[in-house]
This record gives sequence, structure tokens and C-alpha cells, in this order.
Amino acid sequence: MKRLLVIMILITGMIAPFAGAASEKPLVVVSIAPLAAIVQDAFGDSVNVVYLIPPGADPHEYQLTASQIELLRKASVIVTTGGHLPVEKKIAELKAEGTVTGETLFLEDYKREGFRYLPEYWYGNKDNPHGVWLDPTNALAIARATEKALEKADPLNAETYLEGYRDFEVRVRTIMEAYRVLVDGNHTAVIQMPPDQYALEWLGIKAIASIKPEEEVPAIGVDELVPTAAKADVVVYAVDSPDQLKDAARELSAKSGKPAAEIRVFWKDEPYTEVLRENSAAIIRALGGKAPEEGPATKTDVSRYVAVSLVVGIVLGTALGVVLKK
Repeated sequence: MKRLLVIMILITGMIAPFAGAASEKPLVVVSIAPLAAIVQDAFGDSVNVVYLIPPGADPHEYQLTASQIELLRKASVIVTTGGHLPVEKKIAELKAEGTVTGETLFLEDYKREGFRYLPEYWYGNKDNPHGVWLDPTNALAIARATEKALEKADPLNAETYLEGYRDFEVRVRTIMEAYRVLVDGNHTAVIQMPPDQYALEWLGIKAIASIKPEEEVPAIGVDELVPTAAKADVVVYAVDSPDQLKDAARELSAKSGKPAAEIRVFWKDEPYTEVLRENSAAIIRALGGKAPEEGPATKTDVSRYVAVSLVVGIVLGTALGVVLKK
């Protein structure tokens, strides 16, 4: 009997460490890679982040695999663009039927944190659900909603997630204020596709036309858009878009005599703040302004960030160094 008792104690001692190991980092599953960039930039090594739709795949056509559904079952938090993609609609169904039990974030969760849809001025003022993450205000709303979901999923580490969000917010707002002051007055743009609108309007640049008005609508001919582009200040297109549409944007720029700005809409494995800065710099340079150059920041760049940030009352600390490093 004593021998049996000793064996049971030893077994219990062996199992205990594994029970402790069960408290792993929360798994955050996101629908697309740019959302992963937001979550990873905000929460770093405190979470494991996985995205569902592979870069290069059409997010409006992609369907979940069986292994991805199993991954969603294990997720602590699930982050969507709002819920309009087929994958995200399927996630909503899985949540409703109880297959998915993790904290799942949709449009209403983001709206509570200041998220907004922009109207497609060129397409009957319809809400634009494409590329919403390119607007830094929306990125902050997504990050804030994710932080709150992480607190619910893992309350013991709530302070870690809150600190991560606050640091991310400082870095994003620093970039926003630094670039906003470089746009003098109201400007307009012709964009290549609806997602590009979100990279512009927070800067004070209104998208007045789009080469491809909507996902289900054919592209407009370049010659038809030349008169509109000639009245605008810049033509904006995405480097990660189909070659045919990129060629159309470049041709429109040449025929209208307006500068072109090249941005990124979809990317992977790069911090959100880096892409935000690069996109903003490309737009400012196209408008003829002076923006921080690619590569290591110069003293002039640093001075500009510091001066702007102090004016708006942002506490920079170490966050400024993170924004400017490159």
C-alpha cells in the first residue's frame, strides 16, 4: 500500500509541470496578413498570431479548409476585417453554431472603438469595406478591440496586453500627426481600387474616382478617366495589385500629367507601423512634399517627428525610436 502511495505521488509530481505548461500564449487567428501585422505589432511575443488567407489568394473567393476550421476551434481570439469576406461569414456561422468558442471580433466590436467605413463617392456613396486597415484610426480600433478580447481570454496577463496596445497607439499616432501636417490644404486623388481610399482620407486627401469602382464592377477605361484625373492632385495605386490595373494607373498618370503614388495594400511579415509610414511617405512625395526617405532616418527626419509630436502632446519615449528605425 505504501509503495502504491509513493508511485501515485511520483506520478502526480510528473504530471503537475505539464499542467502548468497548458497556460500557453493565446492563439490569435486573423483572416488576412495585414491584420496579423496589426496584432503582432501591438502585442508582440505575448501572443501567437496566424492568418488564414494566403498572400496572393483572392480574399473574396477563398474558402476555409478543414485544418483551418480546426485551428479556429483552438483560437483564443479571432480577428476579422469586419465580416464581409466569405471566410469571415463562415467564421460567423461557426461561432453561431458553437463550433468556434473563442472571442470573435466583427464590425460592431470595432465601431465601439472608433472604427469607420468611408463612403465610395464614385459608387453611390456605398460603404467601402475594402482595405479598412490602411486607415490608422481603424487599425487602432482593431487593436483596441483585440486587446479587450485578449483580456477576456487571458485575464491573468491583462496588463501586458494593455501595455502593448498603449505602446502601439503612441507609435501610430506619432506617424499620423507627423504626416498630417505635411499635407497643406484639401487634395483629391483618383485611385486604382477601393482599398486605396483608406490610405488617403485620414491625410485629408479625398478619393474622387476609382479605376475599378467595386469588386463586382468592371474597370473604367483610362481615356474615360483622364478628365477627372486631370482635375485631381495624384493617382494612387497598389504595388500588390494585378499588373493590368497597375499599368492602367500608370497610363492614367502619364496621360493626365498627374504624379502617381505607389502604396501597399496587402503584405506579410512586416510591422503595421512600417507600412503605414512607407505608404504615407509615398503619397506625400507624390504631392511634392518632403517626407522621410527610405532607409535610416536622418537628423532632420528625427527633428520633424519630435517637433510635431511635442506640439500635439504625444509622449514619445522609446516608441519614437521604434517608429523611426529603418
